[in-house]
Amino acid sequence: MKRGQLEHLIRAAAAITNQNDIVVVGSQAVLGQFPHAPSDLLVSIEADVFPKERPDLSIQIDGAIGELSPFHQTFGYYAHGVDETTATLPAGWKERLVAIRNENTGGATGWCLEVHDLAASKLVAGREKDLEFVRLLVQHLMIQPSRLSSLVATLPIAADVRDLVNARLQSLSSLH
Repeated sequence: MKRGQLEHLIRAAAAITNQNDIVVVGSQAVLGQFPHAPSDLLVSIEADVFPKERPDLSIQIDGAIGELSPFHQTFGYYAHGVDETTATLPAGWKERLVAIRNENTGGATGWCLEVHDLAASKLVAGREKDLEFVRLLVQHLMIQPSRLSSLVATLPIAADVRDLVNARLQSLSSLH
């Protein structure tokens, strides 16, 4: 997904839900901070989004511009309506959101996770594709492992899960 495509999804999600603030929590949130992120980070054709003030309206997003919708078939990318519980995020993440607002968003604002918050959520999820995403962020020098480590300490997770997340981070950080 390219930045313009994410902006299109933000505009469409805002129009569908009549909400002007759309939060982007999936991997494509990287486009908030890095509009020209390396292509190996932009392989997803899906953006995980929800209306900031009305996450309950995410179902409308799925129905109108979600997977297998006419929108998806027409444009080749889609939005997945999610909510705040989809990603496990560090304390204070809302204060670090990165805004996308321009002519292409049609007056709506896309609120993208800051890249370290995004990486922390990926480390918690721990799927192979998530760990590869964080490895690429490290490789492209887009995150600082020490900053990520301090955010991991604020994740709302059990101690044993935190140990696992820290081990994943250590493993990925040592690759670069």
